Amino acid sequence: MAESFLFSIADNVVGKIGSVTLQEIGLAWGVKTELKKLEATLTTIKSVLLDAEEKQWKDQQLRDWLGKLKHVCYDVEDVLDEFRYQALQRQVASHGSLKTKVLGFFSSSNPLPFSFKMGHRIKEVRERLDGIAADRAQFNLQTSMERAPMVYRETTHSFVLASDVIGRDKDKEKILELLMNSSDDDESISVIPIVGLGGLGKTTLAKLVYNDQWVAGHFKKRIWVCVSNDFDMKKVIIDIIKSIKTTVEGGRGLGLPNHNDLNMQQSQTLLRSTLGNENFFLVLDDMWNEDRQKWIELKTLLKNGAKGNKIVVTTRCHPVASIMGTVQAYILEGLPHDDCLSVFLKGAFNEEQEKQHPNLVKIGDDIVKKCNGVPLAARTLGSLLFSKFEQRDWLYVRDNDIWKLEQKEGDILPALRLSYEQLPSYLKCCFAYCSIFPKDHAFNNEELVNMWGVQGLIEPSKKKQELDDIGNRYIKELLSRSFFQDFEDCGFYFEFKMHDLMHDLASFISQTECTLIDCVSPTVSRMVRHVSFSYDLDEKEILRVVGELNDIRTIYFPFILKTSPGEPFVKACISKFKCIKMLDLKNSNFDTLPNSISNLKHLRFLNLSGNQRIKKLPNSVCKLFHLQTLLLINCEGFENLPKEFGNLINLRDLGITTKQRALTGIGRLESLHTVDIFACENLEFLLQGTQSLTALRSLRIVDCRSLETLAPSMKQLPSLEQLIIYNCGRLNSLDGNGEDHVPGLGNLRYMRLRKLPKLEALPEWMRNLTSLDRFEIVECPQLTERCKKTTGEDWHKISHVSEIYIDGVKTPEN
Repeated sequence: MAESFLFSIADNVVGKIGSVTLQEIGLAWGVKTELKKLEATLTTIKSVLLDAEEKQWKDQQLRDWLGKLKHVCYDVEDVLDEFRYQALQRQVASHGSLKTKVLGFFSSSNPLPFSFKMGHRIKEVRERLDGIAADRAQFNLQTSMERAPMVYRETTHSFVLASDVIGRDKDKEKILELLMNSSDDDESISVIPIVGLGGLGKTTLAKLVYNDQWVAGHFKKRIWVCVSNDFDMKKVIIDIIKSIKTTVEGGRGLGLPNHNDLNMQQSQTLLRSTLGNENFFLVLDDMWNEDRQKWIELKTLLKNGAKGNKIVVTTRCHPVASIMGTVQAYILEGLPHDDCLSVFLKGAFNEEQEKQHPNLVKIGDDIVKKCNGVPLAARTLGSLLFSKFEQRDWLYVRDNDIWKLEQKEGDILPALRLSYEQLPSYLKCCFAYCSIFPKDHAFNNEELVNMWGVQGLIEPSKKKQELDDIGNRYIKELLSRSFFQDFEDCGFYFEFKMHDLMHDLASFISQTECTLIDCVSPTVSRMVRHVSFSYDLDEKEILRVVGELNDIRTIYFPFILKTSPGEPFVKACISKFKCIKMLDLKNSNFDTLPNSISNLKHLRFLNLSGNQRIKKLPNSVCKLFHLQTLLLINCEGFENLPKEFGNLINLRDLGITTKQRALTGIGRLESLHTVDIFACENLEFLLQGTQSLTALRSLRIVDCRSLETLAPSMKQLPSLEQLIIYNCGRLNSLDGNGEDHVPGLGNLRYMRLRKLPKLEALPEWMRNLTSLDRFEIVECPQLTERCKKTTGEDWHKISHVSEIYIDGVKTPEN
């Protein structure tokens, strides 16, 4: 994660220096000069980071150099964060009274003393950066602003001994069936993609098919090409020709000239003459190319007029399969446990040897369960234990994660790391950050995108896309590349998981950057930046760990602890971690948040949900101008928001349980995108007066028993896309005073109404809501009757909606 983070930081910093932020705070000329020098050094370093990323795994000194560079880059980021904080503070003050502005001149936020202080800090960090940058010469790093060449996996070949392959007979039969049944149209080439996680045996399966008797007898030419990550058109063409020459013509193609000696026209002519008019079977193994135009060009060159040409493509990427396949991709699943155990035992023992060690076989059975059906993992761990007959050696493997074991070329982590190294830099750091979550964690896209955004891992879009949309695209990219799996659409959000082996990879990549601390491994590196805590730790143990840490950016509790964190933990975090960005205090147990919380100027995320004792927030919270997320859900004693709450002009997500009658104080929050209102027993109005949340995209209201109507709030939410209302027993109207159209409510796409017994009718303006894509009603008896297709009195108001669900059943197409 370090190198990906570095590239991301360097990229972002270069863009920020000299921006409007600096003009807003009136920096002295000397400070601007220092910033320009800093920019120049970062630009130089950035140019070699991609090459350093590729080489670091084989060079400890280079890895150490990157570690030093990482620490300085964190400091650079902190310095720039302070500039941004200063600008935000001045922006807030500009909306205040004249008295506030006059007093501001004599405060610590005055530009003159600020410039003096920051000038020294910038110079110090720039000199450190210059010193580290000078050391790069010893590593012979190549300048590259694009992705450096990837580490190639060993080139595959087409031969495999069928008797050595375990558990893939049925998969082979299904691929052969697809080959036999796919189109033999003269004008097309049938392409069958095999898609699956690295290590599952896609290449092995393709070899079985390639060497099958039917394939050998049916096709005049059989061709095997390992494409790997470098899709060079000319090289692929020459490799196809070489494969034909060596397999059909008995090796006479070995003298074929190197592809660099031929121009593209010559290589294309040679390909056509070598293919002739005979049908062929081609395997393109380990395909990564997602450029559709390149595939179309190659496919055109392969059309030789023969009938029934077939191509099998193996890939880890679903987009590749979508681009190339003419039939639905064959998704290769993991091996059944018994087959996976056989693979493991074959690697661990000589023939019949396992019968002499039943105790080791039993431990091996537990080890194989960790492999989750991935034959490469089973084979790697089996080979690791070959010729070792001491039980303690097997227990060591069983009780430790695979990434902690010594890795050699061809082992499971290098194989998975190849997939990782194919990712763009913006996905690498996002993926590595996921190691902070426990294994088998059910990810929620909203939670994960929020956490990525807090850490600055989501790159701003030049097309002005919303951060949420960019983050969701990141997740879908990782899903398509098999880094995430088990996708489940839950309507207004989606869930997914990470394969254990992928979690091991993320942990291996992030190493000391991210750590989940539990009672088994309670020690932690002082270099760690992102920390999560296991459920089996009590507050005393957590405080001990906190005392050993420095420079923390994330504190996260994925579980409910057996002992809730109290005031000592909160004070320790505030006093020690001045640059923290995410502070998770959910299910904590204290009355008052310290005034000193305002010292956390870098804080973006504060979760106080589940604290039953807290009643108010100190007004000092309103000085957290960087704050993006504030969660106060299920804080049953919480009375009201602070007076100056509107100063949190960067706040994007608010979740709240409050005793207020209306959500006063949020009308100035121009960045607010999501509001979750839970169990607000006194809430009668959402908004009062002239408040308008112009950027709000999602509103969820749950268990608010006093709420009777949303009017006139709906008029004040012009960007709203998602509306969810659940279990509000008195709610009887969504209407805006009987109007046919609610001004500005033209972006609503998803609406879910559940357990609203008194809601008898939909408002008239819904029939003009052409943006609505999905509408759901659950356990709303009277409304259900009125929304029945054709016969319901309100059917005409929703008949234009493409997806309508009533009590979980989709209404037939309109």
